Amino acid sequence: MSLSSDSRAQPLLDLRGLRKSFGTTEVVRGVDLAIAERELVSVIGPSGSGKSTLLRMCNRLEEPSVGEIWFQGENILAPGTDLNAVRRRIGMVFQSFNLYPHLNARDNVALALVHVLKRPRAIANDLAIEALRKVGLADRGESKPSELSGGQQQRVAIARALALEPAIVLFDEPTSALDPELVGSVLAVLRELRSAGMTMMVVSHEMGFARGAADRVIFMESGRILAEGSP
Repeated sequence: MSLSSDSRAQPLLDLRGLRKSFGTTEVVRGVDLAIAERELVSVIGPSGSGKSTLLRMCNRLEEPSVGEIWFQGENILAPGTDLNAVRRRIGMVFQSFNLYPHLNARDNVALALVHVLKRPRAIANDLAIEALRKVGLADRGESKPSELSGGQQQRVAIARALALEPAIVLFDEPTSALDPELVGSVLAVLRELRSAGMTMMVVSHEMGFARGAADRVIFMESGRILAEGSP
């Protein structure tokens, strides 16, 4: 065996035999999925196929009924796992923006830097503006969410996730709450993040994005992966 074959890096995120039941209804049925560093994996499939539940299990917003989740070589389902530390490294962007309406964009992004990472306020503000710059909103740091479009609010939510410097970002239908004319600006940010090497797992119905930006596409139905491969 060659050295290159023997020394291939382990997956960044490795899901093994994941199952999830709500009562008697099993919504995820034995999913195995490994995601490599710098890979963009797009998860598609009909509504109710288990896509969002699978995504939420990746950082334990939903607890698996059965299975293992390995992240950066550690089993994050093990007793004593520091969930806050895990979630700092596994970022999440939701359908709804979940911004604090009384805070401006900069402060929405800086909040976790101050309270979770314990950064001094001045440094947190600088890092927040840098994160906003990455999503094209460096000039809107003083704007309240009510002064931003839906697409801009979602980009602030993406900046908030990026500010914690996660190893991977999970996107749960990031454009589903947006008017059609605003979808493009959010997808453009995801493409830029991909070009910069961010590891991402994206649940979305945007077929054009999956085809044009993903390294790999996963098709789910009835809680199972039915097919996977290049776009």
